[in-house]
Amino acid sequence: MLSRLGALLQEAVGAWEPSIDLLEAFVEHWKGITQYYIESTDEDTPAKKTDIPWRLRQMLDILVYEERQQAAGEAGPCLEYLLQHKILETLCTLGKAEYPPGMRQQVFQFFSKVLAQVQHPLLHYLSVHRPVQKLLRLGGTIPGSLTEKEEVQFTTVLCSKIQQDPALLTYILEGKKTVARKKVSREPPALPGEMASLKDKDQPPSKTSDTVSCGAGVLTPQLPADTEEPDGGIGENNLITSLIGLCKSKKGRVALKAQENLLLLVSVASQAAATYLVQSSPCCPAIVEHLCQLYQSMPTFLDPADIATLEGISWRLPSAPSDEASFPGKETLAAFLGWFDYCDHLIMEAHTVVADALAKAVAEKLLVETLQPQLLHVSEQSLLTATALLTALLRQLRSPALLQEAVTFLLGMEQQPAALEDSCTLCVHLIRHCDHLSDEISIATLRLFEELLQKPHEQIVRNLILCHLEGRLYVVRGAPEPESYEDTLDLEEDPYFTDGLDTGFQPSSKPTPAPATNLDGKTAVTEIVNSFLCLVPEEAKTSAFLEETGYDTYVHDAYGLFQECSSRVAPWGWPKALTPLDLHEPERPFFEGHFFRMLFDRMSRILEQPYSLNLQVTSVLSRLALFPHPLIHEYLLDPYINLAPGCRSLFSVLVRVIGDLMQRIQRVPQFPGKLLLVRKQLMGQVPGEQLDHQTLLQGVVVLEEFCKELAAIAFVQFPPQGPHLCLSPPPEGHV
Repeated sequence: MLSRLGALLQEAVGAWEPSIDLLEAFVEHWKGITQYYIESTDEDTPAKKTDIPWRLRQMLDILVYEERQQAAGEAGPCLEYLLQHKILETLCTLGKAEYPPGMRQQVFQFFSKVLAQVQHPLLHYLSVHRPVQKLLRLGGTIPGSLTEKEEVQFTTVLCSKIQQDPALLTYILEGKKTVARKKVSREPPALPGEMASLKDKDQPPSKTSDTVSCGAGVLTPQLPADTEEPDGGIGENNLITSLIGLCKSKKGRVALKAQENLLLLVSVASQAAATYLVQSSPCCPAIVEHLCQLYQSMPTFLDPADIATLEGISWRLPSAPSDEASFPGKETLAAFLGWFDYCDHLIMEAHTVVADALAKAVAEKLLVETLQPQLLHVSEQSLLTATALLTALLRQLRSPALLQEAVTFLLGMEQQPAALEDSCTLCVHLIRHCDHLSDEISIATLRLFEELLQKPHEQIVRNLILCHLEGRLYVVRGAPEPESYEDTLDLEEDPYFTDGLDTGFQPSSKPTPAPATNLDGKTAVTEIVNSFLCLVPEEAKTSAFLEETGYDTYVHDAYGLFQECSSRVAPWGWPKALTPLDLHEPERPFFEGHFFRMLFDRMSRILEQPYSLNLQVTSVLSRLALFPHPLIHEYLLDPYINLAPGCRSLFSVLVRVIGDLMQRIQRVPQFPGKLLLVRKQLMGQVPGEQLDHQTLLQGVVVLEEFCKELAAIAFVQFPPQGPHLCLSPPPEGHV
């Protein structure tokens, strides 16, 4: 009974509902919009208070409904009418006129919804992509525009369509002339049932149509002539420049969405589209131009400590942390670092063609043309700020392509050993800045190199140090290498312990040898470790008087850092053992390289330098010692190598520092007590107060800790079999 009643009701409703002619309704709504412009005289009424938004929604609903009724791939008469009568181009003109007020917003919304909801491919048609180009030129021209939200939605739809079909990129970015050349080969076949006028889309719409054309001709004279359509040059507004403009929006959500859209655009999978994006669009220049503008907007001087507070800023959250202390230029610095992080992310995610081009553009415009003059500037403030900023950029850098450009910028292309007289390269200038008269500049530049050494790029290590160590010219020729370290364990017999030192100096007593339960071969490792631990004499040691300051506290950290470094350099295929010396090779002079020379010179003055500078010098040397390369092991961590005349190693430099220390100790009254007090001050255990010889005392504390750190690094690097035989990490449980 109920089923029969339901059937009767359905029949009654069906009989009452009139059949709707979709095309007639679609045209009626379009005529209603055009009629408004004929009859209305009120120029102040906002568009949203007229019936225009409602009629546009009805036209969209009709298009979507009609498409559902059609067979797949076919277009209905309403869509044909939309294309034939260039409705989108007319709407674009109305949006440009911004009449009634707010009409541009309605046009952006209608375009976005039509392109998103109508499944039939539309952007290939001239009557669609030409108004799309015009609408893009309307957006992004005024900062803080009231239509930013609608503009970013519009670009989202376009970027999504391009991601699905990269061939659309040329249709959206190119001008009329270029499209006209490709129209014959690229445009889909004409829609079924289209009128003859669609065969030539450059002609005005036909005036011979029946009532469906009524109203369309009213606005036709207002449309710009087709022959005036400009080429899509790099200088004019298009999808790229519109996205860049939206990325500058003060509204966080709009800027973030625009950045995501641009990221989607540059990651197109098509080689042809990526090449076009690089060669025929303003993509890379516009992105880098904004980066340089942000750099120029910052103050000329920024404190390196202030720059460090914004470490790790992300493009997704580019605003400066509110909990950090404010300083002049904080917001502009945060904006610059955030956009650089975005450029780096773009390069990581973009197609290889786009990534390489963008990386080269960043290197050329930002590094070479903007930063390099400041790095070579005579003004200490400019030099300090540029160095600290470059360090911050390196810390954020993740993309391989941009890292390669940065390494080439800093170190050059050459991988040959530098000559002693080389002085023209940027790298040599920066190394000299590490030994600058200004301690601030020296510390900032040392931090730059420390950051550089942590980057996963073999050329960094090779250019700075390895190219000078290859060939082992620092080892004396003709002297046979010891078969075991037990033949050279007595440090008192080392010439560096007696060269120029007081006869009363004796090294501190050695720790007890490793217990017999240790693995075979551990003795050699223990003696190498002891060589560093025994280097500082007992009267200059203070760590024994304090808890948690022993050598073992460094081992755990050293092991973690060594494992991290080993995994980073694993793909580089470094050798596992030293190459035996060729005794027949003629002797050549050894040059340690500008970098090692600077570090060793700085290390030799550790007793005279400020505490913060000493910390930075030893930090860089520790980073170098962690690299698992046999040449670096030998040169920095082997106390027993037979150095050639005139050569020095890290251990020999430390020995001479100890000799200098023993002479200075004799001139400092109550040395042990003052040294312990300074250590407690540095650890924050007692209030700081100025003491005589404070720089010397602080240098002694750093020296002791550095020797313990080197001992820990040697312990975790050298395996039980001996340092020259293998480079595998120590077995688990022995650290």
